Amino acid sequence: MSRFTDQARAATVSLRELFPETPLQRNEHLSQRYEADIYLKREDLSPVRSYKLRGAFTAMGKVLAATPERNMFVCASAGNHAQGVAFACRHFGVSGVIFMPVTTPQQKIDKTRAFGGDAVEIVLTGDYFDQTLAAAQALCAEKGAHFLSPFDDEDVILGQASVAVEMLDQLGQRPDMVILPVGGGGLSSGVTAYLREAAPGVDFRFVEPLGGASLMAALRAGKPDKLARVNSFVDGAAVARLGERNFARLDWVDVAQVLLAPEDRICVTMLEMLNVEGIVLEPAGALSVDVLPELADEIRGKTVVCVTSGGNFDFERLPEVKERAQRYSGVKKYFILRMPQRPGALREFLGMLGPDDDIARFEYLKKSARNFGSVLIGIEAKRPEAFKSLFSKLDEAAFVYRDITNDEILAEFLI
Repeated sequence: MSRFTDQARAATVSLRELFPETPLQRNEHLSQRYEADIYLKREDLSPVRSYKLRGAFTAMGKVLAATPERNMFVCASAGNHAQGVAFACRHFGVSGVIFMPVTTPQQKIDKTRAFGGDAVEIVLTGDYFDQTLAAAQALCAEKGAHFLSPFDDEDVILGQASVAVEMLDQLGQRPDMVILPVGGGGLSSGVTAYLREAAPGVDFRFVEPLGGASLMAALRAGKPDKLARVNSFVDGAAVARLGERNFARLDWVDVAQVLLAPEDRICVTMLEMLNVEGIVLEPAGALSVDVLPELADEIRGKTVVCVTSGGNFDFERLPEVKERAQRYSGVKKYFILRMPQRPGALREFLGMLGPDDDIARFEYLKKSARNFGSVLIGIEAKRPEAFKSLFSKLDEAAFVYRDITNDEILAEFLI
């Protein structure tokens, strides 16, 4: 075994100071659906509800072993790494300054405070992670504190590799495929580095949010390449640039192994896991499960491990998740209707709706002409096919309308 493999096993043993191994659970629901043995590595059940504690603890412990006088750590994080650092600071009895984007869900901010207690100070700054990162690094330069990277750090990578150590020991055999979410690359680089040596022959798939495909960008460019724009909805994986050290361990990946998950589709997966399995996953935590339909033909009859990387979900976001899921599934649509300003026109429109159609939004935008008025309408249906019937009736009655459900600019402005 290599030095990295031996160190990963040692790091896993050290982690037992903090928490027992996270469960590796065979999921009957998913296994039946895909005719495979689907296991979930439940990192959402760690003390901080994500795998990030592993890397933070391992890296902090190594720094303190080398420089016991070190007493301040600084990090920048959208939430999960922050919680891991806070937990580790309290454990080791050192102080920490945690920089978080102002857009970080309140649930993650509150949990970070709870885990760190008096040991940590939280600074909210920057709309995007890169701005937050720059502020954290500036403080390190000023104070001489140790910056603890969320992913671009060899000891953090080593700590995340403990996920693979546990997985292999728990399963008792080599899995056929491991599906990993990717943000900055800490988890994926650590897990693959361990498994490629300890269990040769494992097939890997890497999942990124569609609006934050930093690994795919790096593979195509041959080096980490900053994305011009990042969709922050999948906050645990919305990273503009893959880490340098992470790419050095992932440069062997074939672009065909990287799958992109649309943000709205992730919402469908989150709701299904919550409603069917009672498992609470944050958007990044649902990535590995979200791509299973795309892999159905490849995984039939095989043993597959999905790493559910986090469960820090703020339930105040549930209405948004439901809304996005409905729109992606085609059971909710928004359209602008040019309503004739004559008696009976509204009744005529209502008569076109099916028995299971529900009006979720009805708002006059303005009177665009003397004889017509523009109306914003949202309709919820039981099945996507219901809209084919509705739009057919509108066409037959010569009602002018425009479906804006997937019009990003209009939908954001009006809905």
